[in-house]
Amino acid sequence: MKQIAVIGSGTMGNGIAHTFAQFNYKVNLIDINQSALDKAIQTITKNLDRQVAKGTLTDDQKAATLNNITTYTSIKDGVKSSDLIVEAATENLDLKLKIFKDLDEYAPEHAILASNTSSISITQIAAVTGRGDKVIGMHFMNPVPVMKLVEVIRGYATSDETTSTIMLLSQSLEKVPVEVNDYPGFVANRILMPMINEAIYTLYEGVAGVHEIDTVMKLGMAHPMGPLQLADFIGLDVCLAILKVLHDGFGNPKYAPCPLLVNMVAAEKKGAKTGEGFYKYTAGSKDLIVSDKFKKS
Repeated sequence: MKQIAVIGSGTMGNGIAHTFAQFNYKVNLIDINQSALDKAIQTITKNLDRQVAKGTLTDDQKAATLNNITTYTSIKDGVKSSDLIVEAATENLDLKLKIFKDLDEYAPEHAILASNTSSISITQIAAVTGRGDKVIGMHFMNPVPVMKLVEVIRGYATSDETTSTIMLLSQSLEKVPVEVNDYPGFVANRILMPMINEAIYTLYEGVAGVHEIDTVMKLGMAHPMGPLQLADFIGLDVCLAILKVLHDGFGNPKYAPCPLLVNMVAAEKKGAKTGEGFYKYTAGSKDLIVSDKFKKS
């Protein structure tokens, strides 16, 4: 595989594009919004600068990585010569189904169509295409250039050949691919999201405060980040969407989102990306400050 297309230039999309480009793949980064693409390139450049400063990348490698990325605002133009397309759009079923219908129409017949979805059924996505054997999940972790895991999700119709190709491709990016089957939440979020939800319930029911809950999990369980801080980092709207997929998919009340999470998303307090969730976020500040909503009186 030489030519990769990435659909969506947000946090995951630009991280995926960055990673493929750094390992000498040609990448077409596609988004309907040119300003979003410009912002993505700025983000990639800053992240590459950070790697150079740490000595993990040279200036020449940074330049080569950026030269490997071309931006497009048209799916049709951006995927026409691709060997692999990785969709990294918003975690919305209707949007993903529309994108995959378009990809099936515009991508070369040999191209593999992958989704970076964190919870939506690969089987359901594949069903809107005429190439179910070539549809697969590639669930990268954030931040993509740093995190080693790739969940490789095999849909009902995904072929052995497609699975093997994606496993080997992931290894070429110095990632560790783990093959899983297509059930709601896969492995990572089926285990992670109930933990985050329970942490939110623990706050909601007044058992302990934000800082206290996160401190217990960091010091007691050796987690690098507490579950409430992690939820802010993921995005509370994303956490809510995944919990809804788990709840709908299994019909089990243990996956029901905490009412506090539902209210926070409704109030646009979605975590780091909106400046406030369980913590408050100020540009340039590395201090963790609990949101005024949850400060003890």
